[in-house]
Amino acid sequence: MRRSMNFGPLGDVERVMQGEGLSLAPIATSDASLAMGGVSVIPTATLGDVTEGRLAALIVPGGAPDAESERRIAELMAAARARSLPVLAFGEGVVQAARAFDVDPGSLADHPGVVFTGAETLPIRDEDQLGLAAAAIS
Repeated sequence: MRRSMNFGPLGDVERVMQGEGLSLAPIATSDASLAMGGVSVIPTATLGDVTEGRLAALIVPGGAPDAESERRIAELMAAARARSLPVLAFGEGVVQAARAFDVDPGSLADHPGVVFTGAETLPIRDEDQLGLAAAAIS
């Protein structure tokens, strides 16, 4: 979760993920819950869930960057990469994930989303590709 969290043109990724049998557990990039569109989102997962292998993947939405959230997101992505967890990044999150996975961010500029698996970088251009990525994770 980050301020102004969004998934760009892919819109409601949670609906697609749930359709493939995945549940989303928010992790905060701050010490508080996040209000989005009048709805409070309370963190239900932590860095420990990533490092201890309780999550199937890490989702990094786009959003308003600030130094603290960028640091925490980088920490989460490093932990996911160390455990070989896929990272699904969207919007501004694509650039940060590309850097974390040693991929040229400029090569991904045209993609609203990308899956980073360590060995591969797979673009997500639409809901169908998002559904395929989610199905591969579940």
